[in-house]
Amino acid sequence: MGFHHAQQLEALNERLSHLKDIQVSFEFFPPSSESMEQTLWQSIERLQPLKPRFVSVTYGANSGVRDRTHKVIEKIHTETDLVAAPHLTLVDASDEELRVLARQYWQQGVRHIVALRGDLPEGQGRPDRFASDLVSLLKQEHDFEISVAAYPEVHPEARNAQADLINLKRKVDAGATRAITQFFFDIEAYLRFRDRCAAANIDVEIVPGILPVTNYRQLLKFSEFAKVHVPNWLHHMFDGLDEDPATRKLVGANVAIEMAKVLAKEGVKEFHFYTLNRAELSYAICHALGVRPTS
Repeated sequence: MGFHHAQQLEALNERLSHLKDIQVSFEFFPPSSESMEQTLWQSIERLQPLKPRFVSVTYGANSGVRDRTHKVIEKIHTETDLVAAPHLTLVDASDEELRVLARQYWQQGVRHIVALRGDLPEGQGRPDRFASDLVSLLKQEHDFEISVAAYPEVHPEARNAQADLINLKRKVDAGATRAITQFFFDIEAYLRFRDRCAAANIDVEIVPGILPVTNYRQLLKFSEFAKVHVPNWLHHMFDGLDEDPATRKLVGANVAIEMAKVLAKEGVKEFHFYTLNRAELSYAICHALGVRPTS
C-alpha cells in the first residue's frame, strides 16, 4: 500500500468515526419452519438495540406466505418497540382486497408499508396495474409512510433506463416517501443513478439496499434473476470458498463494510440491509458505520 493511499484510507476511517446520524433499516422474510422462526426472532432480538428506522417483512404471492407475513408483522408490532413495515404487492389482489388490507394494517397501528408491484405469475402478459397505482390506493386510504423499489441497474422488465426512471418518478409523485434500491455491487452505478434521480426531480432519499454475502452460490442465483451485475473482483474474493463458510462470512462482511464506507463518504446517510434473516453481518456493518446500541 502506498503512503498516499494509506493516508486516504486513514482519512476516510477518521471521517467515518465521527458519523453520528446514520440511519438503518432491515428486511426479513416470513419463516417456513420452526427452526427458521427461531433464527428470525434471534436476529430481530440482536438487531433491535441498533434502533433501526423500521424493519420490513417480505410478502409472497400465495396466501400461506401472506398469512405468515401478517403474523410476523403483528408480533413485531405488539412485542417489540420496532416500527414494522409490511411489504404489499398488487399482482395477486384486487383493489378492494388491497383496501381491506390497508385498513386492517392501519387499525393495527401499522403506519409504514413497502409498496411493490410484485413478480408476475408465470404466463401472465403485461400488467395493467403498477406500483404507482398501489401507492395512490394506499394514500387514498390513509396517510401511510410508503417505501418503494428503485433499480440502479434498471428493472429487468423496463424498456430502458429512462423508462425505469420515469416509473420511479410516478411512484414518488403518487406519494412514496422513500426509494430503496435493489442490492448492487457497482457503487458507481448507484451514484450515477442517484444523480439521475436528482436531475429528474425525484426528491426522496434513494436508500442503498445492501446484501451482505454469506452464500455466494445463492447470490449468483439472486443476481441472475434480478439482472444485477456481479463484478469480477467479487468472483475473485469468493473463489475457492465453497466449502469454507466461516471465511465466506468474513469476506462478505469486509466487502459490505467497504461498500458502506465509500457510500457514507459520498453522503449516504441511510442504509437498508437485506438480512436473509441473519443478523451477524448486518450488525457488524452497522458497528463499522458507528451505529451502536444505545443505553
